Amino acid sequence: MESIRALISAAERESTLPAGEDERFTGYGVMGQPFSSGYLLALRRFPVTSLGPGYTAVWMRRPSGSWTMYTDVSAEVSCPRYFSSALESASVHRIDIAWLDDHRFTVDIADDVGLHWEVSLAATPVTKAMSALASALPAKLWGSAAFLRIMGAVAGPTLQAGRIGLTGRVPNGQGFRANPKRMWFISGSTATLRGEDLGTLGSLPVQTRLGDFWIPQRGIFMMGSSRFDAFDPAAHHVLPVTHD
Repeated sequence: MESIRALISAAERESTLPAGEDERFTGYGVMGQPFSSGYLLALRRFPVTSLGPGYTAVWMRRPSGSWTMYTDVSAEVSCPRYFSSALESASVHRIDIAWLDDHRFTVDIADDVGLHWEVSLAATPVTKAMSALASALPAKLWGSAAFLRIMGAVAGPTLQAGRIGLTGRVPNGQGFRANPKRMWFISGSTATLRGEDLGTLGSLPVQTRLGDFWIPQRGIFMMGSSRFDAFDPAAHHVLPVTHD
């Protein structure tokens, strides 16, 4: 099995942005991992962006359905820029990602958050086939909303992950286009929040989403890029959120 850690190390050093005038991000992360407790965690790590410094973000959905985003840069240049109107809170913290071996890593947010998350990744025939297909597609197709809708409709059942939205609008109104190029399944994961065990891997009784961005019903780790419409004050909004 290829070393995912080596691929991520190369991405940290060599990632580039796709061409364009919109708002662009290149990196990797966990699209979403539901736990049996009703919590859901997601990770975004973008070494390069068109807005400012690279950043890391952890998304958390509580069993109540409320969302929090933790980032290591300000909300104006990270995920809350697009999702703040759907969040209960957002705040800035130090976020540490550490690789334990070629296929396992941890995510830690210390201070008052107290999150420790361990993730194991695995390639399967399905993820290998999807990665090979995605990596071979021409850039023109990745820019087509019609193609992304078709690919999302195919990817969801193929990955047994429920609905997958690769294009649409986020809660703050911007259009988005997600371009996953490589993927792996999460084969194991544990997490604690202030010492509370979040449970075993599971799926939510009802699949959740933020705008048109559906969170997969199983843990998937992806590498690729994302694009969002440039901010237009006449069409988009950024509502203030409560900070933890």
